[in-house]
Amino acid sequence: MSALASHAVTDLAAYTTSTGEAFQFWVLGTVAVIGALCTILMKKAVHSALCLAGTMIILAVFYLANGAYFLGIVQVVVYTGAIMMLFLFVVMLVGVTAADSLKETIKGQRWLAALCGLGFAVLLTAGIGNAAITEFNGLGAANAGGNVEGLAALIFTKYVFAFEITGALLITAAVGAMVLTHRERTERALTQREMAERRVREGKHLPPLPAPGVYARHNAVDIAGLLPDGTPSELTVMRTLRDRGQIRDVSSEALKDLAALEQRSAERLGRDNDREEEAAK
Repeated sequence: MSALASHAVTDLAAYTTSTGEAFQFWVLGTVAVIGALCTILMKKAVHSALCLAGTMIILAVFYLANGAYFLGIVQVVVYTGAIMMLFLFVVMLVGVTAADSLKETIKGQRWLAALCGLGFAVLLTAGIGNAAITEFNGLGAANAGGNVEGLAALIFTKYVFAFEITGALLITAAVGAMVLTHRERTERALTQREMAERRVREGKHLPPLPAPGVYARHNAVDIAGLLPDGTPSELTVMRTLRDRGQIRDVSSEALKDLAALEQRSAERLGRDNDREEEAAK
Protein backbone atom coordinates (compact mmCIF):
# COMPACT_ATOMS: atom_id res chain seq x y z
CA MET A 1 0.00 0.00 0.00
CA SER A 2 2.82 2.41 0.86
CA ALA A 3 4.56 1.63 -2.46
CA LEU A 4 1.38 2.45 -4.36
CA ALA A 5 0.99 5.69 -2.40
CA SER A 6 4.55 6.77 -3.08
CA HIS A 7 4.12 5.93 -6.77
CA ALA A 8 0.95 8.00 -6.88
CA VAL A 9 2.71 10.92 -5.19
CA THR A 10 5.54 10.68 -7.72
CA ASP A 11 3.11 10.72 -10.65
CA LEU A 12 1.24 13.65 -9.13
CA ALA A 13 4.49 15.60 -8.69
CA ALA A 14 5.38 14.91 -12.32
CA TYR A 15 2.12 16.40 -13.57
CA THR A 16 1.83 19.36 -11.18
CA THR A 17 3.75 22.63 -10.93
CA SER A 18 4.60 24.40 -7.72
CA THR A 19 3.99 28.09 -7.14
CA GLY A 20 7.70 28.89 -7.28
CA GLU A 21 8.13 27.06 -10.59
CA ALA A 22 5.14 28.82 -12.09
CA PHE A 23 6.38 32.23 -10.91
CA GLN A 24 9.85 31.52 -12.29
CA PHE A 25 8.45 30.39 -15.62
CA TRP A 26 6.19 33.37 -16.20
CA VAL A 27 8.74 35.97 -15.10
CA LEU A 28 11.78 34.55 -16.89
CA GLY A 29 9.70 33.39 -19.85
CA THR A 30 8.42 36.93 -20.38
CA VAL A 31 11.96 38.31 -20.24
CA ALA A 32 13.15 35.60 -22.66
CA VAL A 33 10.41 36.44 -25.17
CA ILE A 34 11.19 40.16 -24.91
CA GLY A 35 14.88 39.43 -25.48
CA ALA A 36 14.06 37.27 -28.50
CA LEU A 37 11.88 40.02 -29.99
CA CYS A 38 14.59 42.62 -29.34
CA THR A 39 17.07 40.35 -31.11
CA ILE A 40 14.98 40.67 -34.27
CA LEU A 41 13.80 44.27 -33.91
CA MET A 42 17.02 45.98 -32.81
CA LYS A 43 18.69 48.02 -35.56
CA LYS A 44 22.24 47.65 -34.20
CA ALA A 45 23.77 44.20 -34.57
CA VAL A 46 25.65 44.46 -31.26
CA HIS A 47 22.43 45.17 -29.36
CA SER A 48 20.75 42.21 -31.06
CA ALA A 49 23.64 39.95 -30.04
CA LEU A 50 23.44 41.12 -26.41
CA CYS A 51 19.68 40.49 -26.32
CA LEU A 52 20.26 37.01 -27.72
CA ALA A 53 22.87 36.38 -25.01
CA GLY A 54 20.33 37.33 -22.34
CA THR A 55 17.77 34.96 -23.83
CA MET A 56 20.31 32.13 -23.86
CA ILE A 57 21.15 32.70 -20.20
CA ILE A 58 17.46 32.50 -19.26
CA LEU A 59 17.16 29.23 -21.20
CA ALA A 60 20.09 27.91 -19.18
CA VAL A 61 18.22 28.79 -15.99
CA PHE A 62 15.21 26.83 -17.28
CA TYR A 63 17.41 23.80 -17.97
CA LEU A 64 18.91 23.94 -14.49
CA ALA A 65 15.49 24.31 -12.90
CA ASN A 66 14.23 21.21 -14.73
CA GLY A 67 17.13 19.05 -13.61
CA ALA A 68 19.12 19.12 -16.88
CA TYR A 69 22.28 20.34 -15.19
CA PHE A 70 24.71 19.31 -17.93
CA LEU A 71 22.62 20.99 -20.62
CA GLY A 72 22.32 24.15 -18.51
CA ILE A 73 26.07 24.40 -18.02
CA VAL A 74 26.65 23.73 -21.73
CA GLN A 75 24.13 26.44 -22.57
CA VAL A 76 26.13 28.99 -20.58
CA VAL A 77 29.66 27.87 -21.46
CA VAL A 78 29.23 26.85 -25.10
CA TYR A 79 26.35 28.88 -26.50
CA THR A 80 26.42 32.04 -24.37
CA GLY A 81 30.20 31.99 -24.05
CA ALA A 82 31.68 30.58 -27.24
CA ILE A 83 28.92 30.98 -29.84
CA MET A 84 27.97 34.50 -28.77
CA MET A 85 31.63 35.51 -28.76
CA LEU A 86 31.77 34.15 -32.31
CA PHE A 87 28.77 36.30 -33.25
CA LEU A 88 30.32 39.41 -31.71
CA PHE A 89 33.64 38.62 -33.39
CA VAL A 90 31.88 38.41 -36.76
CA VAL A 91 30.03 41.67 -36.10
CA MET A 92 33.25 43.49 -35.21
CA LEU A 93 35.08 41.89 -38.12
CA VAL A 94 32.47 42.88 -40.68
CA GLY A 95 32.08 46.33 -39.12
CA VAL A 96 28.29 46.66 -39.06
CA THR A 97 27.29 50.11 -37.80
CA ALA A 98 24.11 52.14 -37.50
CA ALA A 99 25.17 54.13 -40.55
CA ASP A 100 24.79 51.08 -42.79
CA SER A 101 21.84 51.10 -45.14
CA LEU A 102 18.82 49.07 -44.05
CA LYS A 103 17.41 48.95 -47.57
CA GLU A 104 16.74 45.49 -48.97
CA THR A 105 19.31 44.23 -51.43
CA ILE A 106 17.43 41.00 -52.23
CA LYS A 107 13.86 41.51 -53.40
CA GLY A 108 11.21 39.58 -51.52
CA GLN A 109 13.39 38.56 -48.61
CA ARG A 110 10.99 40.07 -46.08
CA TRP A 111 8.06 38.09 -47.46
CA LEU A 112 10.18 34.95 -47.44
CA ALA A 113 11.24 35.62 -43.85
CA ALA A 114 7.60 36.18 -42.86
CA LEU A 115 6.61 32.89 -44.52
CA CYS A 116 9.40 31.04 -42.70
CA GLY A 117 8.36 32.65 -39.41
CA LEU A 118 4.75 31.62 -39.97
CA GLY A 119 5.81 28.06 -40.69
CA PHE A 120 7.94 27.98 -37.56
CA ALA A 121 5.02 29.33 -35.52
CA VAL A 122 2.76 26.57 -36.86
CA LEU A 123 5.33 23.89 -36.01
CA LEU A 124 5.88 25.38 -32.56
CA THR A 125 2.16 25.51 -31.85
CA ALA A 126 1.70 21.93 -33.01
CA GLY A 127 4.61 20.78 -30.86
CA ILE A 128 3.32 22.55 -27.76
CA GLY A 129 -0.20 21.22 -28.35
CA ASN A 130 1.11 17.69 -28.78
CA ALA A 131 3.15 17.98 -25.60
CA ALA A 132 0.10 19.27 -23.72
CA ILE A 133 -2.36 16.57 -24.76
CA THR A 134 -0.13 13.49 -24.51
CA GLU A 135 1.54 11.85 -21.56
CA PHE A 136 5.24 12.20 -20.90
CA ASN A 137 7.70 10.09 -18.96
CA GLY A 138 9.47 12.94 -17.24
CA LEU A 139 13.14 13.34 -16.44
CA GLY A 140 13.29 10.07 -14.54
CA ALA A 141 12.94 7.98 -17.67
CA ALA A 142 15.07 10.31 -19.80
CA ASN A 143 17.91 10.33 -17.26
CA ALA A 144 17.66 6.68 -16.29
CA GLY A 145 21.25 6.01 -17.33
CA GLY A 146 22.48 9.48 -16.40
CA ASN A 147 21.89 12.96 -17.77
CA VAL A 148 25.08 13.07 -19.84
CA GLU A 149 24.57 9.55 -21.23
CA GLY A 150 20.94 10.22 -22.16
CA LEU A 151 21.80 13.52 -23.86
CA ALA A 152 24.69 11.93 -25.77
CA ALA A 153 22.44 9.10 -26.95
CA LEU A 154 19.90 11.59 -28.32
CA ILE A 155 22.48 13.83 -30.00
CA PHE A 156 24.44 11.06 -31.72
CA THR A 157 21.48 8.86 -32.68
CA LYS A 158 18.11 10.58 -33.12
CA TYR A 159 19.26 14.17 -33.65
CA VAL A 160 22.69 13.59 -35.19
CA PHE A 161 21.66 15.08 -38.56
CA ALA A 162 20.37 18.31 -36.97
CA PHE A 163 23.49 18.49 -34.80
CA GLU A 164 25.83 18.22 -37.80
CA ILE A 165 23.79 20.74 -39.81
CA THR A 166 24.05 23.24 -36.94
CA GLY A 167 27.82 22.82 -36.81
CA ALA A 168 28.06 23.26 -40.59
CA LEU A 169 26.01 26.47 -40.39
CA LEU A 170 28.30 27.94 -37.73
CA ILE A 171 31.41 27.09 -39.75
CA THR A 172 29.81 28.56 -42.88
CA ALA A 173 28.99 31.77 -40.99
CA ALA A 174 32.61 32.14 -39.82
CA VAL A 175 33.98 31.49 -43.31
CA GLY A 176 31.45 33.93 -44.79
CA ALA A 177 32.53 36.64 -42.37
CA MET A 178 36.17 36.20 -43.39
CA VAL A 179 35.19 36.32 -47.06
CA LEU A 180 33.21 39.52 -46.54
CA THR A 181 36.11 41.23 -44.79
CA HIS A 182 38.71 40.15 -47.35
CA ARG A 183 39.92 42.95 -49.57
CA GLU A 184 42.09 42.45 -52.62
CA ARG A 185 45.30 44.48 -52.52
CA THR A 186 45.34 47.00 -55.36
CA GLU A 187 48.97 48.05 -54.97
CA ARG A 188 52.26 46.58 -53.83
CA ALA A 189 52.97 46.73 -50.11
CA LEU A 190 55.78 49.14 -49.24
CA THR A 191 58.85 47.91 -47.43
CA GLN A 192 60.06 49.54 -44.21
CA ARG A 193 62.88 51.28 -46.07
CA GLU A 194 60.47 52.71 -48.65
CA MET A 195 58.14 53.98 -45.93
CA ALA A 196 61.08 55.64 -44.15
CA GLU A 197 62.24 57.30 -47.38
CA ARG A 198 58.72 58.58 -48.04
CA ARG A 199 58.54 60.12 -44.55
CA VAL A 200 61.82 61.91 -45.21
CA ARG A 201 60.61 63.27 -48.55
CA GLU A 202 57.32 64.46 -47.04
CA GLY A 203 59.13 66.24 -44.23
CA LYS A 204 57.33 64.50 -41.39
CA HIS A 205 58.57 64.25 -37.81
CA LEU A 206 61.34 61.66 -38.08
CA PRO A 207 62.51 61.04 -34.49
CA PRO A 208 60.16 59.59 -31.87
CA LEU A 209 57.42 61.92 -30.68
CA PRO A 210 58.05 63.71 -27.37
CA ALA A 211 56.42 62.39 -24.25
CA PRO A 212 53.17 64.00 -23.01
CA GLY A 213 52.81 66.00 -19.83
CA VAL A 214 54.83 68.68 -18.08
CA TYR A 215 58.21 67.45 -16.97
CA ALA A 216 58.31 66.43 -13.28
CA ARG A 217 54.66 67.48 -12.78
CA HIS A 218 52.35 65.43 -15.02
CA ASN A 219 52.73 62.42 -17.30
CA ALA A 220 49.12 61.94 -18.42
CA VAL A 221 48.46 61.39 -22.12
CA ASP A 222 45.81 64.12 -22.20
CA ILE A 223 48.20 66.87 -21.03
CA ALA A 224 50.38 68.52 -23.62
CA GLY A 225 54.09 68.83 -22.91
CA LEU A 226 55.74 72.24 -22.73
CA LEU A 227 58.45 73.52 -25.00
CA PRO A 228 61.48 75.40 -23.56
CA ASP A 229 59.62 78.71 -23.95
CA GLY A 230 56.65 77.37 -21.94
CA THR A 231 54.21 76.91 -24.83
CA PRO A 232 52.44 73.53 -25.25
CA SER A 233 53.57 71.19 -28.02
CA GLU A 234 50.91 69.55 -30.18
CA LEU A 235 53.21 66.64 -30.95
CA THR A 236 53.03 65.38 -27.37
CA VAL A 237 49.33 64.45 -27.45
CA MET A 238 47.47 61.95 -29.60
CA ARG A 239 45.55 63.24 -32.60
CA THR A 240 42.54 61.17 -31.52
CA LEU A 241 42.35 62.95 -28.16
CA ARG A 242 42.79 66.29 -29.88
CA ASP A 243 39.91 65.57 -32.28
CA ARG A 244 37.69 64.47 -29.40
CA GLY A 245 38.48 67.60 -27.39
CA GLN A 246 39.75 65.57 -24.44
CA ILE A 247 43.01 67.45 -23.91
CA ARG A 248 43.35 69.26 -20.58
CA ASP A 249 44.56 72.81 -21.00
CA VAL A 250 47.16 73.40 -18.31
CA SER A 251 49.36 75.80 -20.22
CA SER A 252 48.48 78.88 -18.15
CA GLU A 253 48.79 76.95 -14.90
CA ALA A 254 52.09 75.47 -15.99
CA LEU A 255 53.39 78.87 -17.00
CA LYS A 256 52.43 80.33 -13.63
CA ASP A 257 54.15 77.46 -11.82
CA LEU A 258 57.18 77.87 -14.02
CA ALA A 259 57.31 81.62 -13.35
CA ALA A 260 56.98 81.05 -9.61
CA LEU A 261 59.73 78.43 -9.75
CA GLU A 262 62.03 80.79 -11.65
CA GLN A 263 61.32 83.56 -9.14
CA ARG A 264 62.13 81.32 -6.17
CA SER A 265 65.28 80.12 -7.92
CA ALA A 266 66.37 83.70 -8.60
CA GLU A 267 65.75 84.68 -4.97
CA ARG A 268 67.67 81.67 -3.73
CA LEU A 269 70.53 82.34 -6.14
CA GLY A 270 70.56 85.97 -5.04
CA ARG A 271 70.90 84.96 -1.40
CA ASP A 272 73.67 82.53 -2.28
CA ASN A 273 75.54 85.31 -4.11
CA ASP A 274 75.21 87.62 -1.09
CA ARG A 275 76.61 84.94 1.20
CA GLU A 276 79.54 84.33 -1.15
CA GLU A 277 80.30 88.08 -1.23
CA GLU A 278 80.18 88.29 2.58
CA ALA A 279 82.46 85.26 2.89
CA ALA A 280 84.93 86.78 0.41
CA LYS A 281 85.10 90.01 2.45
